[in-house]
Order: sequence, then C-alpha cells, then structure tokens
Amino acid sequence: MNQTKPQYHGYRFPPEIISHGVWLYHRFCLSFRDVEDLLAERGIIVSYETIRSWCNKFGPAYARSIKKRRGTLGDTWYMDEVYIVTVRGERRYLWRAVDQDGDVLDILVQKRKDKQSAVRFFKKLMKGQGCSARKIVTDKLPSYGAARKMIMPTSMHCHERYANDRAEASREHTRAQERQMRRFKSPGQVQRFLVVHSQVHNLFRIGRHLLGAANYRLLRNRSFETWQQVTCAC
Repeated sequence: MNQTKPQYHGYRFPPEIISHGVWLYHRFCLSFRDVEDLLAERGIIVSYETIRSWCNKFGPAYARSIKKRRGTLGDTWYMDEVYIVTVRGERRYLWRAVDQDGDVLDILVQKRKDKQSAVRFFKKLMKGQGCSARKIVTDKLPSYGAARKMIMPTSMHCHERYANDRAEASREHTRAQERQMRRFKSPGQVQRFLVVHSQVHNLFRIGRHLLGAANYRLLRNRSFETWQQVTCAC
C-alpha cells in the first residue's frame, strides 16, 4: 500500500465525508461549528470537535499531496513578513512568498524578522521549489538583502516602493480566516493551519474574472478531480 495516501482506517465516516468537511473549512471562511451545521443539513451528524480532528489529521497530508502535484511554481518570488495574531501573548511574524501568478509558494511562522529568520525562510523556499528564484521582490527590510547575498547570490533583488504589493494583497484570504478563528493557541497551530489553507487556496484559485464561463467550469472541474485524487475520495 502506498503510505503517502491518507489512512482512513478506524474512522466511522467514509473518506468522501471527511474530505468534504476539510474542504469546506479550508475553502471558505467558516468555523468548525459552521461546517457542522452544513453537514447536518445534509443529514450527516458529526460534532465540530470531530471536524477539528479531521482537519488536524488529514489537512497536512492533503496539502503535501497538492504541493507535490503542482511541482515547481514561478521563478519570481514576492515576499512579505507580517505581524500575525499574538500567540499566548507572544508576537509572531508570518513570512510568506507568492509567485508572479499569485500562487502561495510557502509560509513560515517565526519570532523575529532578522537576517537569521530570512535565511531560514529562503532555505525552506529553495527546498520546496527545488531551485532558487530568478528574481525576488521584497520590501525594504534589510534582512532580505543580507539573506539573499548568502543564500541566493545570483538572484535579482527588487525592493522598490510598492513592488511587492502582490504579496501584501495575496494574504487577504488568510486574514479573513484569522479573524474567524480570533486567535491561535500555538505557533505550531498557525503553521499547520496556514500551510493547508494556502495549498487549498492555490488549488481552487482559478480567476473567474479572467475566464469565460466554459473555461472556468472546466478548470474548476479539474480542481475537484485533483482534490478527489489527493484525498482518495473518488
């Protein structure tokens, strides 16, 4: 048996229901209780705590499979670090990178935004993408320039004003979910949640306003097919 597939053995509900609950939570700005009500309307009686356990158990596995299927993304990386909700009274920064198409490359939650933190994030990005960027676009934080010289010396670096607006605008969907959750309990929870949320967002971010109805539905169906394959719910 392929050990990379989600393991549903021992769970009372079938994969179709489990994966649908995870999809609802990460695809839309919903709480676990909202998902509980939506499933109840379909005659599926399950507690919000069970839905939470599904997301914690299967969400990361789904995200890894989605990321593996997509492979290497764009070669221009837009980066940003932003203060996120305080975790148990401690400030945390969300380091985030998107490519020129707006797809999320990776995220990393860290205590600081110094050179060491930037180096750690660059290494994580390169490991995930399998290569360095042709060009990185950042704000004027000095940590980026110092880390680039050490880790990606051949990459071009742009830090002009407004140049990384793409990265700043792309975090709107995670901000909305943060407000829904009100606060995170630990840095690990932040990392786990945002990794899954970003990959699901990548898969279903089609760009309706740029496509005709027929092409949009075709691409949307492909996203659903990929989701079924990833979750083994087909």
